[in-house]
Amino acid sequence: MKKDLFGSPLLRCVGGLSLLALAAALLVGTATAADECLPSELDSRYCDRTGDMVADPPTDPSEWLDPDTLIFTYTPVEDPAIYEEAFSEFLEHLAEKTGKDVRYFPVTSFSAQLEAMRAERLHIAGFGAGNTINAVNMAGFVPFAIMVQPENVFGYQMLIITHVDSDIETLEDLRGREVAFVSPASNSGYVAPTALLFSELGMKPDVDYSTAFSGLHDNSIFGVYNKDYEVAAIAGDILERMIRRDLVDEDQFRIVYRSETFPTSSFGYLYNLDPQLAETIVDAFFSFEWEGTVLAREFAPRVAYMPITYQEHWEVLRVIRDASEAIGD
Repeated sequence: MKKDLFGSPLLRCVGGLSLLALAAALLVGTATAADECLPSELDSRYCDRTGDMVADPPTDPSEWLDPDTLIFTYTPVEDPAIYEEAFSEFLEHLAEKTGKDVRYFPVTSFSAQLEAMRAERLHIAGFGAGNTINAVNMAGFVPFAIMVQPENVFGYQMLIITHVDSDIETLEDLRGREVAFVSPASNSGYVAPTALLFSELGMKPDVDYSTAFSGLHDNSIFGVYNKDYEVAAIAGDILERMIRRDLVDEDQFRIVYRSETFPTSSFGYLYNLDPQLAETIVDAFFSFEWEGTVLAREFAPRVAYMPITYQEHWEVLRVIRDASEAIGD
């Protein structure tokens, strides 16, 4: 387990995945599949007839959604107002492509974002890496894109950080301490670090160390920065953005552990959108020109959206989730 979960090289795109092939896999699987649902992790209200592990659109066109206003949101990290501005040019592009009014819906918690999509009030979203699994299974989320750096490099690292004045130097030093996590569904903010500590040292949460949940990555980072938390598990890319904005000073942190690279936030749509609308949304993502935009500045060094599939690109996170859940067995 140790080698498989935390020793793999940088994840990269598998070349040759075309937009047309992606659209076919996501949108028209019902034409070649039986009406019966395949065994899956999906909630009972959803059906996977194609074996791609995500909810397929209803077979009855009367159940398809074609709203006049599309609601978009990004995973709740840092200040929501920053991301409303960051995505503003992209949302204008999305509105032009779809012919719809497109609005940004700021959320302050992962549970609120998940519930909004499950209730079909949220149509397009960027979900955090770990929460993508819950969104797919519990809310009918269909991820199809991820932000990438040049040469289709993508992902982020989980960091375990402490204040530079702390006496914590190694993972073993966490024994008997309180560790700040983000939320139970967060990959870098809980699932991956608890699996790591168990696989490396046999340490179990609330047995060998106590847990606290901050709710957001930036809360954990500010908590360590202000010495409210001794140590925290966070997403490295969020720390980098906060340092770049001068919200925190890099020299005030000590990195106790740096993980392999995991896929970062996924972007996708609600499963029961009209398939033609969904296809237009997919096209809008991949036709957006990043250069010179606020999005490019805020998410540097990322430069584009790249097609992904949940079945392939989220396999490593499903393995980590299963390993984390096995800790209590």
